[in-house]
Amino acid sequence: MTNTTAAPVRGLRDLPDFADVSRLIALMTGAEKHAPAAHSTTDALWVLYNRVLRVTPATVDDPGRDRFLLSKGHGPMAYYAVLAAHGFFDEEVLRGFGTYASPLGHHPDRLLVPGAEIGSGSLGHGLPLAVGTVLGLRAQGLTDPRVWVLVGDAELDEGSNHEAIAHAGPAGLEQLHTLVIDNASATHGWPGGIASRFAAAGWSAATVDGRDHEALYAAFTAPHPGRPRAVVARVEPKS
Repeated sequence: MTNTTAAPVRGLRDLPDFADVSRLIALMTGAEKHAPAAHSTTDALWVLYNRVLRVTPATVDDPGRDRFLLSKGHGPMAYYAVLAAHGFFDEEVLRGFGTYASPLGHHPDRLLVPGAEIGSGSLGHGLPLAVGTVLGLRAQGLTDPRVWVLVGDAELDEGSNHEAIAHAGPAGLEQLHTLVIDNASATHGWPGGIASRFAAAGWSAATVDGRDHEALYAAFTAPHPGRPRAVVARVEPKS
């Protein structure tokens, strides 16, 4: 298995900088009605790709790579900016966002976007797909790769997510990590908070400030032997 923990060698000027993400997002223009959905994910995506995920442009086809699934695919601008910042494609591609000839659509397409694991945007699909991905890796004897899925709090109203949560805990899917971006847009909510929903199903769960990079990193890397992990990242309410 190829070691996916080693980052590519870069010069100091090539190191990605979070301060550059806003500029990269600004390159994407047009009638994008889901801008709040994109900006709510910016910090969490940055911490994942910059400090946690074991995948690089050179290892996107390595069976031993970590997988990241963007279920909240209806606002992918921050996702595209973070991928570009980390070298998955040239930042000039961002300028064509949403146009007919661009690979960067208003919902990401896994066949067109370098580094994308799934096509997404229809809510409620990503977490079940992540559960299936972990089960598929297990069937192949690949127990080291970690699977991450980013969902929105409103997605958790979908029954498909309820079933995935209910299955993953008792199945002990330790490779599975769910990141919930909580911008207070859910219709129903959950008594005791979103993290309690996962904990009740046997998950390891934590709630953190979704703009605090150190808190996000600590939550993302906390040990959770024998259990899937859920991190709820609270950001400002959707306006």
